Amino acid sequence: MKIHIIGGSGSGKSTLAEKLSRKYAVPHCDLDDLQWDAAEAYGKKRDPAERDALLSDILQKEGWIIEGVYYAWCTRCFEEADRIYLLSPPVSLCKRRIIRRFIRRKLGRETGKKETIRDLTALLRWTDKFQKKNLPAIRELLATYPDKVVEISDLSDAEWEMLLQKE
Repeated sequence: MKIHIIGGSGSGKSTLAEKLSRKYAVPHCDLDDLQWDAAEAYGKKRDPAERDALLSDILQKEGWIIEGVYYAWCTRCFEEADRIYLLSPPVSLCKRRIIRRFIRRKLGRETGKKETIRDLTALLRWTDKFQKKNLPAIRELLATYPDKVVEISDLSDAEWEMLLQKE
């Protein structure tokens, strides 16, 4: 099973990837881990050749679940995926989730990036840009794959479970 999940910050990509990974016993990859150089200070992009080599290694595997906001350098992911989930909940929901995640991380209830208030503010602004600019471009790109794209605008926990049962 090869699944690509794409959507903005706070759209539910990681949640869906983790659930599908458990269901199918297939490893999942967050594209942020390829895009950003963990050995450097937060915010330094990895060299594109290195990033592409890491992605190629993942795509060589028999099964994978890839999730992230990136699309310009992920064409091969879309081509090779059996299913593509485009997550597009309302921007207000994404922002609430981003703020909740920030607070949970600050309180030590969730692991992940250690964003500052400045990072949070920038991400909230970027979320507006994603909705207005990137999401339409992603939809246009994914129109090439109509038989394997499922767009999800919002799901309750019960609906997530029903979706996963259909998979």
